[in-house]
Amino acid sequence: MRTRLFETRGPVDPARNYVVPRQAEIAELVERIKLGRYIVIFAPRQTGKTTFFRWALDALEAIEANYFPIQLNFKAYQTLSKEAFYAELNQELCQAIRNGFQKCQSLSSEIAQFLDNASITDHVSMRFFFEEVSSYLKNQKLVMIIDDFEEIPTTIVSDFLFTLRHIYLSDFSRRCPYSVGIVSVHHMTQMNYGDDISCLNIQDDFALSNFTLSQVQTLFEQYTEETGQVVASEVIETLYQQTAGQPFLVNRLGQILTEEMDIPPETTITDAHFEKALQQIIEEPNAHFDHLVTNIRRNPRFESLLMKISSYDAGVRFNLRNEVISELVTYGVLKKGPDSLCEIANPIYQYCIMQTFQPTINGLEQEYLSQETDTDFLDYLTPDKKINMRQLLANFDDFIARAGYRILQVPDTPQEFVGQYLLFGYLDAFVQKIQGFMYLEVRSGRGRMDLIILHQQAKYIVETKIWEGNKRYQAGKRQLAKYLKLEGISEGYYVVFDHRAKPEAWQEDEIIEGLAIVSYTIPVVQERPSNQ
Repeated sequence: MRTRLFETRGPVDPARNYVVPRQAEIAELVERIKLGRYIVIFAPRQTGKTTFFRWALDALEAIEANYFPIQLNFKAYQTLSKEAFYAELNQELCQAIRNGFQKCQSLSSEIAQFLDNASITDHVSMRFFFEEVSSYLKNQKLVMIIDDFEEIPTTIVSDFLFTLRHIYLSDFSRRCPYSVGIVSVHHMTQMNYGDDISCLNIQDDFALSNFTLSQVQTLFEQYTEETGQVVASEVIETLYQQTAGQPFLVNRLGQILTEEMDIPPETTITDAHFEKALQQIIEEPNAHFDHLVTNIRRNPRFESLLMKISSYDAGVRFNLRNEVISELVTYGVLKKGPDSLCEIANPIYQYCIMQTFQPTINGLEQEYLSQETDTDFLDYLTPDKKINMRQLLANFDDFIARAGYRILQVPDTPQEFVGQYLLFGYLDAFVQKIQGFMYLEVRSGRGRMDLIILHQQAKYIVETKIWEGNKRYQAGKRQLAKYLKLEGISEGYYVVFDHRAKPEAWQEDEIIEGLAIVSYTIPVVQERPSNQ
């Protein structure tokens, strides 16, 4: 009988939820606490930070009796004045310490009186407060975790951290707090310190990573052990590839597959089920995607960088000292690839990025199909309901030629990427017409996008990229052939947009490794003719 669920809305509880234990990471954090480190635990939203540090404190208490852990939360502090902030902090600190003493049944009248009369009014009195607390703790070491630290008022953060630095550099044997954990979506270098950043030089960074494939497998093994329903191994691997282990996405897909699709318990969850779950999560509104879209729209420079990473094999060097890259890493949108180049965090995010920057109306929709013919999108289906991809893409090639310089007039679209936006919009319009489903598969995290179209249990793969020379063009065809072989598909389609001053147009049919590769090199107009 099922007693647990996949959770996406907050801290998880092993009694109610399927969980990734993160035992190695917890052991590492506990060891740093025992060493008296002041730790910054940072990760994007909805990666399980709150659950993680709570489990770490539980683990610490289970193995060590001489630690006194307390938890604070700055979630509602952002708009407070200095006076209101320290008043709230005073109240929250005193209550947390009182609860800690009551938990171990050692709340004396002396301690209670001290807490009742305590008054923290600024960063200096906060230091004196902790010095007084240390006298009541005796041999215990105060461990303080602050969740949602990024909500601290910007006018206060510098003095607050300087006080923690002052405490950290004091007598080690009497230090209070002994260890501090700052939990934030931001790295400390992204906080506002004014001109002096010396308050940063004591921190011990702890980046909480996404789930590994092994951890995702463990999560679904718990479900199978409890319910008896088998989740095919290839489903778990595909789920991991699409999410890159992002905790919210993993658990949301788990919810859809096990709670919302009404798959009979005796039925194995297969790739066909996963494809429907993927379509649901891509198309549904949720707060996680709202945050993603809000974040990538914050800076006009984000679109160009994200599309450059998606479109060019040459890539963009991963450099956290670059403000744009650093901010997108903070939001969980970018990650460092194995070759030290930037990659989009996962294919689901990349699809959302394409949707976000895709013009709602590009002004050329009425010309997808030539007005000189009676052709309808449904004409690209064969009598047995297969997609005639060769004709569909040949028409797209003709459409770009018909549109000519007008593709430069697509609103709010960088010219460099207009071809890919138009292909995405064109295929999306077709897929909606035939009631199919399109998603992205990003094999390397950059340089090319595989648009996957599903219709009537058949899969079609269209790889798209920007021209970067003949060597990369030829390599792309071989890479597509390897992917087709892996997927068991006999024919694939390769669309390359040529932005050179003198672009060339051609179409090729080749057999590579026994598989058919149909290539289209499509010129992209550089400027409006002077006589138009």
